[in-house]
Amino acid sequence: MSTQQKQRSTSEVLDFLHEWDRSGDLARSRMLSTFLKQNSGKSCELEKEFAQVSSLFLARLSTWMRLTYMCGTFLGLQLKAIHVFLSASCSHQYLTEFLEDGCVLTLLDVLGQNGVKEEDKAEALRLLETISDAGYKYKEIICECHGVRAVVECLAKSHAEETQEMAQALLESLTHGNPKYQSQIYRGLITIMSCTSTKAQQLALRTLRIMQSKMKTVDHTIVEPLLNVLRSLRVEVQYEAINLILDLRRFELRPVLLSGLVALLKPNRDGAQRHQILEDPDVTKMMASLPVFVQQAAAAKALHLLAQSSEDIGQELLSLQVVHHLLCAMANRDHAESQTEASLALKYFVDTNPAVKEGVLKGMGSALFGVFMQNSDAVHKNIDEIQAEILLSNKVNISEGLDDKSRKNSHCKVISEQAN
Repeated sequence: MSTQQKQRSTSEVLDFLHEWDRSGDLARSRMLSTFLKQNSGKSCELEKEFAQVSSLFLARLSTWMRLTYMCGTFLGLQLKAIHVFLSASCSHQYLTEFLEDGCVLTLLDVLGQNGVKEEDKAEALRLLETISDAGYKYKEIICECHGVRAVVECLAKSHAEETQEMAQALLESLTHGNPKYQSQIYRGLITIMSCTSTKAQQLALRTLRIMQSKMKTVDHTIVEPLLNVLRSLRVEVQYEAINLILDLRRFELRPVLLSGLVALLKPNRDGAQRHQILEDPDVTKMMASLPVFVQQAAAAKALHLLAQSSEDIGQELLSLQVVHHLLCAMANRDHAESQTEASLALKYFVDTNPAVKEGVLKGMGSALFGVFMQNSDAVHKNIDEIQAEILLSNKVNISEGLDDKSRKNSHCKVISEQAN
C-alpha cells in the first residue's frame, strides 16, 4: 500500500471513529451491522481495513457493551462484532486487550441476567469458548473469575437448547489442558444431574463421560446423583446415565455402584405395592409411570449390561443377591418395563450359571419357569397376582452356592482393571 493510500485509509478510519463517538445507540447498531457484513470471516485483514488502529474500535465496542449489556438492546450485535476480532487468526493482541478491559467478567455476568435474551447468552458463551480455545492461560482466567459456576448455573437454568449446548461446549473446552480446575468442573457437572432440566442432565452426563475417559480417579460423590438420574423419563438421559455407569465399572467405587444398583431393584414400596395388586386397580394404573419404577427398570438394564461386560462383575453381583432382587423386580405388575428388563437380566445369569438356574426354578415354580426360559422378554404377561406374590416373597440365596474364589474381595480386581 502506497503512502497516499495509507493516508486515505487512516483518514477514513478516523472519520468512522469520529462518527461512532458522536452517534447514539441506534446509529451505532447500523454501523455494526455494516461492519459485520464487511468483515465476518476475515482474519488479519482487519488491521488493513482499519489502518492499523483496529484496537481503537475494539476498545470502543467493548466499552459500549460493558455500559449497556444490562439493557440488552443491541447486545447480540455487539457480541457478534467482538467475535470477529477474537476469532481472527491474529487475535492474540485483541484477546489481551479484551481481557485487560475486564470483559470476561462482563460476559459471565451476562449469563446470569434474567433480562438478557437466550440467544444473546448463547452468543456470550460462544465468545467465551473462543477465549477458552486460545490456550490454557485463558481457560484459567475464565475459571478464576468464577466462570465454572456461572456456566454451570446457566446450563442448569436455561430453557433454550442452543444456550445449553453452547454452555456444554464451553465446559468441555475448559476441561482440555486445564488440570488446575478439572475437579471443579467435574463437581459442577455432578450438581447438574440434580436439576430439573432433562436437556441439561443429558449434556452434563455426556461431558462427564468425556472427562472420565481421561481421568485415573473418580469422585465418589457421583454415585448418588447418578443413580437418582435413572428416574428420568427421557430416553436420551437414560442412555447417557447407563453408559456412564458402564464407564465407571473400572474404578474403585465399583462395589458401591453395584450395591446401589441392586438395591434399586427393590424400592422401599413393598407394602404399597402389595396393597395395589390386591385392592385398587385404578391406583395400579396411576403408579405405572412413577419415576421409582422407571429407575428400577433402568437399574435392571444397567446390571444386565455390567454382567455381560465382565465375568468378575457377574460374580460380584451374585454375591450381592442380585438374583433375589431381580425376581422381586419381575413381580412389579405396575410397570411392564421393570419386569421385562429384570427378566432379561435374570435370563443372562440363568444361562451362564447352573446354580442360578436351579435357584430361579425353585423361586419361580416350574410352570412360570418354563415360560421364562422360552420367552423371557414377554414372561411378564403370564405373571398374575398370585405369582407376583410368590416372586416378591422369594428366598433365593445364590451366594450360598458360590465357591471361595467367587467370594474374594473385588477391590483387587478393580485396581487391576484400572492399571490396564
